Amino acid sequence: MKFSGEVPIRRLGPGGPEVPVFALGSWNIWDRMEAAERRALITRAVEVGSAFFDVAYYNMGPHAEASRTDLLFGEALHELGLARSDYRLCGKLWLWEYPATGFAGQMDESLERIARGGAEVGSFDTVVVGDFMSDIDIAQVVRDVQAEIDRGSFASWGVNNWPAESLQLALDTAAGEGLTPPSFAQLKYGIARRSMAEGEFYGRWFREGALALQASDAFEGGILVGKLSPNRKIGADVGGIRARIVAAYPRVAEIARSFGATPAQLGLAFCLANPATANVLFGASSVRQFDDNLGAISLLDAVGADAIRESVAELWLDREVRADGVWAPA
Repeated sequence: MKFSGEVPIRRLGPGGPEVPVFALGSWNIWDRMEAAERRALITRAVEVGSAFFDVAYYNMGPHAEASRTDLLFGEALHELGLARSDYRLCGKLWLWEYPATGFAGQMDESLERIARGGAEVGSFDTVVVGDFMSDIDIAQVVRDVQAEIDRGSFASWGVNNWPAESLQLALDTAAGEGLTPPSFAQLKYGIARRSMAEGEFYGRWFREGALALQASDAFEGGILVGKLSPNRKIGADVGGIRARIVAAYPRVAEIARSFGATPAQLGLAFCLANPATANVLFGASSVRQFDDNLGAISLLDAVGADAIRESVAELWLDREVRADGVWAPA
């Protein structure tokens, strides 16, 4: 399906910014393109009102890659001469070496690396705190996040795949100490993986409006758009269901064809069909791919949320994976 017009806006949770429903992620994206392609993709995102970019320095834990993706993004911003008001930025705070590597240092390094390309962005609009580590002092994380908000590094924050009890502690700490609570959760969410976002823990927060959902990894590293043997690093296989997801792809493609849509459009429309979803984060690496993804908005408008969800009901493949974020068999 084709898309025309402007990308819709939703609020990224209570206290969070208004953002387009689609965001472009940075993990191994900007370094998969040539400079002209990077500029063209960012320009297209600005044109359709979807200039929301997840940008991070991948340098800790399993992400200790010394990636240049953030440097290349900063160069593209500078080359395009965009004003800071033309786009929104979501940064990352890593817990892998925290508290030895504090949040202030991480923020300074991330902003300096983007600026190294010539783009003086000043601050992020929001950040995601992750990946979760079991020995972290959650209450202190909330206090240290507040210190960065007070310092002007960003204005709101969310969490990435945190266990439910840890997120509850963060919410309770913020309420008890008058601090800024997380406004959204970035979770693995898509046609095949739904348990965490739709289960009793996060699902309750979403239904109550305490948090918004930022859906990530909706394509399972490309598998659900037909790249059945990804040759690049992709997200963790929570619950060990990836082989089943590969086997499900032909059915995904068949359902998409029945709507006159592509598998990518079906996957993104499914995410947006959940009213808790404020934003979907994906990794388009060309204008053509990005434009195809935009067609998900037209698909959802044409078919409706109920029909989209009913069409893929059989493909919820992680029903037996615990929904509290602990990631163990039920």
